[in-house]
Amino acid sequence: MAITTNAICDSFKKELLQAKHDFDTSSDTYKLAMFTNSATLGKSTTNYTTGNEVSSPTGGYSAGGKALVNQGVKVSSSVAITDFADLSFVGVTLTARGALIYN
Repeated sequence: MAITTNAICDSFKKELLQAKHDFDTSSDTYKLAMFTNSATLGKSTTNYTTGNEVSSPTGGYSAGGKALVNQGVKVSSSVAITDFADLSFVGVTLTARGALIYN
């Protein structure tokens, strides 16, 4: 399989309508995990897995990725958006071909 560019998981879309994700408060923790080109990520992805997640020989990246800091929810040009603060991995050497944001 492959990584589908810019896919939003169908399970996430359904869970939004079921109110399983809260982007407006700090009650939910969102993380960004990075994956190799052998990962299968796309609209049918249903949850985070360590399979084909990148590894960092320098120790600056850990399985599970890194927590994102949500900067709130707003409407811009009739589109509802949430924004996360920029994420940095200091002293890390790795090659990633895809990423997954998960709750």
